[in-house]
This record gives sequence, C-alpha cells and structure tokens, in this order.
Amino acid sequence: MTLLIAGVLLWALVHFIPSLAQPLKQSMVSKMGENGYKGIFTLLMFAALALIIFGWRSIEQPAYVYHLPVWTRHLGMLLVLLGFLLMGASNYNTRIKQFVRHPQLTGVAVWAIAHLIMNGDNRSLVLFGGLGIWAVLEIVFINRREGAWEKPDIPAWSQEAKGLVISLVVFAVFVFAHPWIAGVPIR
Repeated sequence: MTLLIAGVLLWALVHFIPSLAQPLKQSMVSKMGENGYKGIFTLLMFAALALIIFGWRSIEQPAYVYHLPVWTRHLGMLLVLLGFLLMGASNYNTRIKQFVRHPQLTGVAVWAIAHLIMNGDNRSLVLFGGLGIWAVLEIVFINRREGAWEKPDIPAWSQEAKGLVISLVVFAVFVFAHPWIAGVPIR
C-alpha cells in the first residue's frame, strides 16, 4: 500500500507545482529551461505511474471496505463513459466547454467516482479517491490562479461529431484492454 500511496502523492504534488507554486516552477524553468522543466516533470510522472502500477499490483488481497448493489455497476460504467467523453473534449473545441471549464480534470473526477462506485476495496479507495480529490483540488487551484472563465467559441457540428467518435473509440479500446492495462477484468 505504501508504493500506491507514494505514487498518488507524487502524481498530485508534481501536478500542483504549476497551480500552487508558480515561483518554484519559474525558478526551475530559469535554471533548466522550458524543455528541462518538462523533462523533469515527465520523469516524475513516469515515476508516479510506476509507483501506482507496482503498488496496485503488489496488493494481492485487497480488503473490502464496502459493497454496493450490483445495479450500481451499470451506473459506474455510464460514468466511466462520461469521464472519457469529458477527457476527450479537452483536446478540441466543443460545446461541452460552454458548460465545463476543465473537462479533462472533471473527466478524471467522474472516472474516479465511477471506479469508487464499482470497487469498494482499500486499494481502490487510495487510488481512485486520491486521484479524484487531486482533480477537484486542481480545478479549484487553477480557477483561483486564472480568474474569470472565458468560454471558447462554439465549434461546427462536424468537429463535435469527430471528437465524439474519437472519444468513443478510445473508450472502447480501454474497455477491451482493461484486463491488460489494470490487471483487473471488467465485471
């Protein structure tokens, strides 16, 4: 469990640097250059992912904290789909951005809630609870830093449809590959 907790904390702390510690980021950029900063950031993200993966897989017998009714699995899968649609919407101009300021972080939060609905074990609480809390805090910190929300222009329907199709394909790939990605089959 220690590796998993360390991975989630490292993920959150490194991501909080641009939103909470701009002077630290600027100091790092001035010493290493923009590419050096991005390189260190990327290495730390790989380290966080490695800790999360090895931490997750090292817990062979997770302890269950709660069990929700079976029907909540359908709600969970619907929320995972919504999370993927939101995350996908962050990559292109979409009408979703007229209602959701940070679709990628909102998508992570929705994805995390979905996984907490479908998994009541201790390692899921650490991973999905931790990433969900990080995403919500990140939204708050970014909003505080950036100020007023300027909504983007409304895109053409063709662009909207293209983004939706890409998000649905990515979702289908992740559903199919989930046993290999996460080491856990979708039940």
